[in-house]
Amino acid sequence: MKYCDLHCDALTAEGVRQVTAARLRAGGCLVQCFAAFVGEGGFARFLQLADAFDAMCAREKFQKVRRASEIRADAVNALLTCEGGAFSSLEELDGMYARGVRMAGFVWNMPTGAGFPNFPDYAGLCEGRVSPVLREGERGLTAFGEDAARRMKQLGILMDVSHGSDKLFAQVASLKTPFVASHSGAAAVQPWARNLTDVQLKTLADCGGVAGLLFCADFLSDDASAEGQRAALLAHARHMVRVGGEDVLAIGSDFDGIPPNAYLPDPSMMPRFLQLLADEFGPRIAEKAARDNFLRVFGEVCGE
Repeated sequence: MKYCDLHCDALTAEGVRQVTAARLRAGGCLVQCFAAFVGEGGFARFLQLADAFDAMCAREKFQKVRRASEIRADAVNALLTCEGGAFSSLEELDGMYARGVRMAGFVWNMPTGAGFPNFPDYAGLCEGRVSPVLREGERGLTAFGEDAARRMKQLGILMDVSHGSDKLFAQVASLKTPFVASHSGAAAVQPWARNLTDVQLKTLADCGGVAGLLFCADFLSDDASAEGQRAALLAHARHMVRVGGEDVLAIGSDFDGIPPNAYLPDPSMMPRFLQLLADEFGPRIAEKAARDNFLRVFGEVCGE
């Protein structure tokens, strides 16, 4: 079964990478989204990562795609995305689109000029002073972020609300266009602030969007063992389908942005997860989650 993965950090990973061309092919990857995570480097850093993406695609013979019709069934198709708010002006957002970005988030774990993240105090969280379940509910998109969201809708860029605050999520949803949470889980299963509430899952489904289930062990379960993670992935997938319906579930691994998951350490192991979905939901819904739900949204927003 072929699959699409809405998020990985291979472009900025250091040392031994989880995502390699050989592992993507071994796992049956149809589309891999590669996030340009800019940190504090801004648009200049984005341009460096866009060059690295182009070089990687040429080196590994990945098929670069900007719309659904460019996807080849016989290739690993690569889509450039952006995480962390690489743009500080609408002109820079236009420049990202020109370089091929078709999915972009507004924030990472720190506030940007566009908006505020899930965690109201990330430094405090890292220092153990703040609970990981504490959610940012008051601050969302800035005025510039609202302008950027409208421009993204106009251009045909999928808005990504993973890492965004609850208010940011609601503001994006108010635009009544399909959007994505590229790498998130279900808060009802594991109540970390990075996960989606039931209300958010329903809202995402109502807007025609998808949630990419991530493989970060902490966000899935307190049990980091292989069996614990297998059970947790199934619990999150089951809950997301129960609450949002069969059209909302997708895959957003976060490979190379997380420590190796004991059950799914790299893309070569994806067939075991896809079989888990098929055993739980049957082949039709499993194929939707693996591939078809994202392809629907990608085609609708970014063009067939």
